[in-house]
Amino acid sequence: MVWAIDEDHVQNYLLPRDCPRVTFSAGDGSSAQDIAHFLGASGARHVIAVESCWLTRIQAQRLVRYEFGRQPFELEDSTAGYWTCRAPVAPIAEVRIDNVLAELLEHDVELRIMRSLWRLRESVIASSLEYSIIRMRNASIPPEGVESYHPLP
Repeated sequence: MVWAIDEDHVQNYLLPRDCPRVTFSAGDGSSAQDIAHFLGASGARHVIAVESCWLTRIQAQRLVRYEFGRQPFELEDSTAGYWTCRAPVAPIAEVRIDNVLAELLEHDVELRIMRSLWRLRESVIASSLEYSIIRMRNASIPPEGVESYHPLP
């Protein structure tokens, strides 16, 4: 199976694969209070929070972004922007990304570097924002009681 990400969600995947992250943005159903609280005055369309222990790996990461035509992909999950194809498909372009941080800026991302993601994770889940939480199994150990709010699978 070939997985692809649509342009509206690609910024969530411009990091090392195993890097834990909490990503969020305002959506049509987001409250003005949540937008002000979580996005503040940054002006960025998206926020991606990572743990500080990952910064060196992020700076060293080199990526290749494969671009595909829309056909023969089928929408798998519109909230996450996942598209799939069950047959081999060749990319129409390959784009080398040598500076992940600069690429994130090109996608209107505010990168937040934090010691721990767990409290932010809980707050974002309880908010009205659109979010994606990726690879938390690789995050630092959560503070006592945090994982009980929204248990990990």
